[in-house]
Amino acid sequence: MDGRAEAPAAGTVLNALATGTGSAFAIDEYVRASVSLGGTNVTGTVAEAPDADTRLIERVAELIIAEYGDGQGATVETDSTVPMAAGLKSSSAAANAVALATLDALDATEAVTRERAARIGVEAARDAGVTVTGAFDDASASMLGGVTVTDNDEDALLVRDEVDWDVVTWTPPEQAFSADADVDRCRKIAPMADLVAELALAGRYRTAMTVNGFAFAAALDRPAGPMVEVLPAAAGVSLSGTGPSYVAVGDRDALEAVVDEWADRPGTIMETTTQTAGARPI
Repeated sequence: MDGRAEAPAAGTVLNALATGTGSAFAIDEYVRASVSLGGTNVTGTVAEAPDADTRLIERVAELIIAEYGDGQGATVETDSTVPMAAGLKSSSAAANAVALATLDALDATEAVTRERAARIGVEAARDAGVTVTGAFDDASASMLGGVTVTDNDEDALLVRDEVDWDVVTWTPPEQAFSADADVDRCRKIAPMADLVAELALAGRYRTAMTVNGFAFAAALDRPAGPMVEVLPAAAGVSLSGTGPSYVAVGDRDALEAVVDEWADRPGTIMETTTQTAGARPI
């Protein structure tokens, strides 16, 4: 049997590396997955990057099949409009899309809550070594849509809210892998992360993401200039994840100034919106 699903990318409100508390919001850009059951092994491919590491997507399918299938093999493929290793949560989106596509292929979609499916993706990410925190903040935002605040140490959902923002992302022509981040350096800014968490839990997401952006740009040795130059046109702006992408939110007219500023920089700009529906079979 075959299954297909899609899951949205996301931007950062609070990076969880400092304290384990994180927050992210879904955006209207997608990773899609197709799964065909058969054979004895699980093998994966990434359409836009044939040499990409496929351990994560294979492990997700393995865990889903072990729990809800009969031990069969599968062929897994993902394709994406989201740049890889860019801080826009492509790994979490890929894990979610594969989880739902595998459940779809097993005709088991109704047997599993989306939160549970997201946690299986988080478990797979830890097994594959592609995350430090488990990234339940990113996974939950992608799976459930809207903005989420989470305790990543416990994989606990603290808040889910819906926001309606226009979004601009800028991705420089480089990659950054979350697993390579300097966690000890990030932990030194834990008091700032606690402040960001307080703002997020109070619903002040755009202020929270801006404070997060400047704090984690310093901790991760990323430039603050891309954020400074789009204020105050952006209602909120942050380094997304560990970078290299930056994400700005607000209303479309004001964000035109953000596009104009970032257009002078090398890289890729996406103009999109927040997404509240989350991941789904297709």
